[in-house]
Amino acid sequence: MKPLRLGALAWPVGRPESVAAFVTRLDAWLEQARGRAEVCLLPEYTVMELGAGLGATPGEAQSELAAVAAAAPDLLVALRALAIRHGLWLLPGTLPVACGDKILNRAPLIAPDGRMAWQDKLAMTRFEAEHWGLVSGAGPAVFDTPWGRLGISICYDAEFPKHVRAQVEAGAWLVLVPTCTDTMHGFNRVRFAAQARALENQCFVALAPTVGEAPWSAALDHNRGFAAVFGPIDRGFPEDGVIARGALDSPGWVFAELDAARIERVRREGAVLNHRDWPRAPVATPQPARFA
Repeated sequence: MKPLRLGALAWPVGRPESVAAFVTRLDAWLEQARGRAEVCLLPEYTVMELGAGLGATPGEAQSELAAVAAAAPDLLVALRALAIRHGLWLLPGTLPVACGDKILNRAPLIAPDGRMAWQDKLAMTRFEAEHWGLVSGAGPAVFDTPWGRLGISICYDAEFPKHVRAQVEAGAWLVLVPTCTDTMHGFNRVRFAAQARALENQCFVALAPTVGEAPWSAALDHNRGFAAVFGPIDRGFPEDGVIARGALDSPGWVFAELDAARIERVRREGAVLNHRDWPRAPVATPQPARFA
């Protein structure tokens, strides 16, 4: 099986005036990745920059959410067309998608022929739950590709080991993490969680954030982070586990060539075998220790 060429994009938040304008921006970024990436990862909530352009009341979270959720069907048509045009596996971040009277945060993975599958966000942040009223979606899934099975853990979900572990146990050797964080506290939580998931599962984890300032948007007012790809901290990998990373708060692509065979090898021959030694039995509830 050939190595996978991955591109993870630190997306500079803009203010497009229409779906067409947003698609034009994304098309230009994907053109930069042409020939360098076969799978492209964009951040969580990239499409929320459209709020003002779709008539939302500036700075009102609920208005922005409703406007973008209403445009989600048109956005998906356009995103599918971009994946086909560029011949890419495209994870274009996440979209707020209406399901009955509820709205979910969903990440589509779009194949080069336009086929699409979904990963829902499971754990809601306080902003999502308290300001937007978003609800949890389905649990972790895995995605079959020409390079084997991949997983997707959306931002906050990556902070919970069992979400990624379920994907790894189902065969994922690479986990994609689209993220959107407005402080360095938030970014570092996701960043260090992603590195921990790569260490404990002996897998690759790729991270793509939004970056820049958008004072007109309640959802994307401040955005911090850098794109990165992490791997196991073991033989045959960098000593810090960082395969590739961009500059802090700097927009642009990070590219990496990732080989599933390297993951198979380190899980078999590593100095430690974290993947194999993941605790299988439930851990008993601790009892207070007795001091004598």
